[in-house]
Amino acid sequence: MTDTANTMDRIMVLGPPGAGKSTFAVRLGKTLEWPVTHLDAHFWEPGWEKPDSDDWEETHRTLIERPNWIIDGNYGSTIDARLDAADTVILLSVSRYICLYRVLKRWLTNHGQTRPDMAEGCEEKVDLEFLRYIWNFPTEKIPAIERKFAGLDEDTTVIRLDSNAQRDAFFARLSKR
Repeated sequence: MTDTANTMDRIMVLGPPGAGKSTFAVRLGKTLEWPVTHLDAHFWEPGWEKPDSDDWEETHRTLIERPNWIIDGNYGSTIDARLDAADTVILLSVSRYICLYRVLKRWLTNHGQTRPDMAEGCEEKVDLEFLRYIWNFPTEKIPAIERKFAGLDEDTTVIRLDSNAQRDAFFARLSKR
């Protein structure tokens, strides 16, 4: 994995819930002047209903066929297609405690509302299953994601950012380009 990026036209941002993927993607979008897509806003249907898998794959295919994009979100069913299309992958690896804190704070702040990076009709919610998912993400999901990196094209840049300081340094390097 490398910590610098050459070509950054198709960027995917991965990480656990509460890692700051959406915030990071928006900041990156403003810096690069690329459109930002929050997968949550395209996947979920009102009331937290899952879409038909064929419809979701078609929507996803349309999103990744664009020439320039920043996409935040994990979604295992489509991650391989996104990895194949991306030239840059950014993994935000954040402590589970920080992620849990941020998700609970977000829930308290947005309770009964739909966030701008979420699909319409999906009010902010937290349940035990979601909290378990966040807690287990570092041991169950990140190793699987990192194994996928081994199969990437050598022209694909992978950047792992483990702290706010690393994120700030990343943006500082980017602004000097």
